[in-house]
Amino acid sequence: MTKKILIILSEYGYWGEELVGPLGVFDDHGYETVMATPTGGRPRALPPSMDPGFLDPPLGRSVTSEDMARRVREVDESDRLAKPVDISSWVPERPYLSSPGYLRELEAYHRALTELRATVADYDAILIVGGSGPIVDLANNERVHALILAFLEAGKPVGAECYGVACLAFARDWDDRKSIIWGKHVTGHCKEYDYKDGTGFIGVDFNMGPPPYPLEYILRDATGPEGRYHGNVGHPVSVIVDYPFVTGRSTPDSVTTGEKMVAVLEHGLRRYGW
Repeated sequence: MTKKILIILSEYGYWGEELVGPLGVFDDHGYETVMATPTGGRPRALPPSMDPGFLDPPLGRSVTSEDMARRVREVDESDRLAKPVDISSWVPERPYLSSPGYLRELEAYHRALTELRATVADYDAILIVGGSGPIVDLANNERVHALILAFLEAGKPVGAECYGVACLAFARDWDDRKSIIWGKHVTGHCKEYDYKDGTGFIGVDFNMGPPPYPLEYILRDATGPEGRYHGNVGHPVSVIVDYPFVTGRSTPDSVTTGEKMVAVLEHGLRRYGW
């Protein structure tokens, strides 16, 4: 039977190769892929990720080949991204404690989570694509967290790339508030590769400068003393598998992230890269 992958994208810009890399791997294996965004808006690739002439400031070189730029433009302009799933229509919003009908609303919230588990049963894995956009609408999105938790509870693989890995650090059970990657090994965008200026987004005229937080520091704290963050600075590729999590550091790791997700699904891979 073919596998079905849910791919989560930001509406504020995704890095092209971080979608196209794993997507190409999934396509090659005949997998069905379903795109989803926080409110159902069409995702768009960040312009630098479609420009082979753009020099990545920390690396001092281009990270996008002519061929990859072409492939990103093709996917970005295709119907594959035209009608993504609206996560807000799938996943309930937890009520405020101050709501007059808090108890009934909380009961309705948990009933909706039960329905979400039934929806997740149709999928084999979830992948959260990186880029700067996830900083805005994915990292601290409780609906995205609930979706991740539903996949985790179902025993299904959870993949994330670059700044998409922040979602794993912040996705927590409401009872103990401990990160789901506590005690796990992960990678993600390392401090050495952070921009000092120019962090931008789709749809807003705003240069944030550097990212609002160093993802590496968050991941080091979220994994705890028995887990570990692996930056692998200076290594061309950094992908970590610590089942059920598959994490990729950044752009050059995108294809390998897809390949390791396939290895998890097809061959039972449980550990890689550490």
